[in-house]
Amino acid sequence: MAGLVVAICAISAGAILVRLSSEPPAVAALYRVLFTTLPLLPVAGWNYREEFRRITARDLGFATLAGLALAVHFAAWFESLAWTSVAASVTLVQSQPVFVAFGAWLLLRERVTSRMALGIVVAVVGIATMSLGDLLGGVLVGPDPLYGNALALLGAVMAAGYVLAGRSLRQRVALVPYVVVVYSVCALALLAIVLAQGHPLSGYPPREWLIFAGLALGPGLFGHTVINWALAHLESSVVSVSLLGEPIGATVLAFVVLAELPTRFTILGGVIVLVGIYYTASDRQDREPPASESTAEDLSD
Repeated sequence: MAGLVVAICAISAGAILVRLSSEPPAVAALYRVLFTTLPLLPVAGWNYREEFRRITARDLGFATLAGLALAVHFAAWFESLAWTSVAASVTLVQSQPVFVAFGAWLLLRERVTSRMALGIVVAVVGIATMSLGDLLGGVLVGPDPLYGNALALLGAVMAAGYVLAGRSLRQRVALVPYVVVVYSVCALALLAIVLAQGHPLSGYPPREWLIFAGLALGPGLFGHTVINWALAHLESSVVSVSLLGEPIGATVLAFVVLAELPTRFTILGGVIVLVGIYYTASDRQDREPPASESTAEDLSD
């Protein structure tokens, strides 16, 4: 459990690091993914050459889709932090289990239980409360909270697409080769976004490089890597529900580091969203495969 606490704290710091950076969010996203992937390359090339040879063209196609979805997830979520509060952005992007459940029903014809349906409805009510309550109340945190919240939701939808594209693939492809392929595609897609936006790839001050490295080291290495380790030692439902601590941790850090206090509608809506995610995620965990088959970074913040 101690490792899980460390992981949640590390993931919670991700949004704060993005906010502390003064460079374009797409650049931060690119180097977050790149610095996470580079250390894996020698390990993968040396120990997993045979596993790479066994990846079929069909599996490569699904891995490419997963990588593209992950790239849009990072780009949209990082950008959302420039427009809305940390509390709203992190809570909304964490709603991806709701979209996984809906996508599995829509695309894979999986059964939606009454508990899952209740969770989805509750989460939608919470999302509406967060997105519209502050707007109607006239108390806003961020330049354009509605736009930022929409970007965070797009990030959640893309994270769900990443999970759905990679779920069956992870049952056939080892963890390290899967992560290397998906993250390489993700990095290339983010590189294309950065170049399309006209941002330079170098020339950033040392402070920014430290932030980029911190995003990879904190949420990447000490966050999701430790969560993958925890999945082998704890029930997946415990790990999944513990991830709901990220919005709470990020909100507390935003108050301490950025002096950002969420509005009452953000707090109320956030609590409702977390309840909806809990109902949806806990029901899915009860019916899904063992933890050994879990995706590398089902929640890739």
